[in-house]
Amino acid sequence: MMDKHADEMETQSQTEHDRQRPTKNKCLKRLRKNAFLICTFIGIIIGAGSGFSLRPQKLTADTVSLISYPGELFMRTLKLLVLPFVVSCIISGTASLNVQKNGKIAIRTLAYFFSTSLLNVVLGTSLALLMQPGTASYKSSERKPPSHRPQISVQDGFLDIGRNLLPDNLFRATLETTFTKYELVPGTNDTYRKIVDSRAGTDMIGVVLFCIMFGSILGTMGPKSQVVIDFFSVINETLMKLLRGVIWLTPFSVGSILCGRIASLPNIGEAMDRLAWLVLTVFLALSLYHFFIVQLIYFFIVRQNPFAYYAQLAPSLLTAFATSSKAASIPITFKVLEDEVKMDKRITRFVLPIGNLNLNGSAAHMPISLLFIAQLNDIDLGVGDYVNLLITITFLSMSMATVPSASLMMTVMLCSTINAPLEDVSLLFATDWLLDRIETVNNVLGDCYTVAVVQKLSARELASLRQEKNGTLQQLKESNIDGKSV
Repeated sequence: MMDKHADEMETQSQTEHDRQRPTKNKCLKRLRKNAFLICTFIGIIIGAGSGFSLRPQKLTADTVSLISYPGELFMRTLKLLVLPFVVSCIISGTASLNVQKNGKIAIRTLAYFFSTSLLNVVLGTSLALLMQPGTASYKSSERKPPSHRPQISVQDGFLDIGRNLLPDNLFRATLETTFTKYELVPGTNDTYRKIVDSRAGTDMIGVVLFCIMFGSILGTMGPKSQVVIDFFSVINETLMKLLRGVIWLTPFSVGSILCGRIASLPNIGEAMDRLAWLVLTVFLALSLYHFFIVQLIYFFIVRQNPFAYYAQLAPSLLTAFATSSKAASIPITFKVLEDEVKMDKRITRFVLPIGNLNLNGSAAHMPISLLFIAQLNDIDLGVGDYVNLLITITFLSMSMATVPSASLMMTVMLCSTINAPLEDVSLLFATDWLLDRIETVNNVLGDCYTVAVVQKLSARELASLRQEKNGTLQQLKESNIDGKSV
């Protein structure tokens, strides 16, 4: 009896152990699946906490530089890999697609980019006019007269877009962009001349257009072009593996960046107090698009629950917030959309590389910053000025470099369009460390939703391509069978 009872107890214990094992396995599986997200979140918490705890120590510039050094190396590595990755990705992606169907996908993608960019510019402008963040000025009532520098016209903006679309030197386009500016003629006080100059930053719109044309034509050249297509495909896969290895350094690097930035930021409380209305206005604009507008677009076009899709994008959005760089989040966005969400690789590898033309957050942020400065200086703008700003900022947001604080740099250039003093732009640096991160999250989010929308709208083209591929494979199998039977 005792042996029987012992056997029953042992059997019951074994059964309970077997029941617990699947639960443990599920927990371990979830932990492994979300290891990158968990590590990144821990890195953000530790980095931010360390930064705030070190602020009272008043660290020297050299100490802050050492703290931020791992993050700096991480960012440099990503920038090193991203441009060749984008080039190889676009060429191999467009070459592997049918030109006619690829053209339809490209038109849908660019139309969506332009529409959402314009929508965000209108949203930012409307909220800036509604909330008037710069009206309650803390500046002295004695204002400096604005400069008489000529305005950058709509024509100048369009001409710059054309110059950047067709760069005269492809290699220089990887380093510089072209823009129009007005310079004071030496020896005069109010005579300006218009010149076409260049500034540091990749001419992404020109590089992307060249790669699309090159890849599309390459795909029409038949079997003789297959060696070149394979060449770019191998480069793309190699760089993808490199990037996927590098991104596992994100948690440590992100903690380093945040710790150094927070520890070195002077008068953080005072800065947030003085510019609270600006922060609130930008945050409201970005939040409206992030949580409401883009979700409605997804719901009406894709016809699925947008928040279920949104929840899967957390690793990419967290990385964008932490690094304040859209370029740095590109490999993670690829990993999430292709490995986790299972989006069509033909769409992700076409849309994401040209997502540098889709900066929704920047499109909303720039008009608010510019109108904030205008309100501080009591500059009255007419209807023509607002139309000029809408067009200029929309195209600027589709051609600016995807680097931290890029929209702030563009605001400096845009000040000349409203005759605003440049020294007021320095006020924006106090809050840029926060707003630029939120803006970057919206930029990355826009790309992720573009992939979903374009994939839905291109379902017929993708199905046709799949059938053609399956038919080709079937013909190859049949020819092999016939060859063996002979």
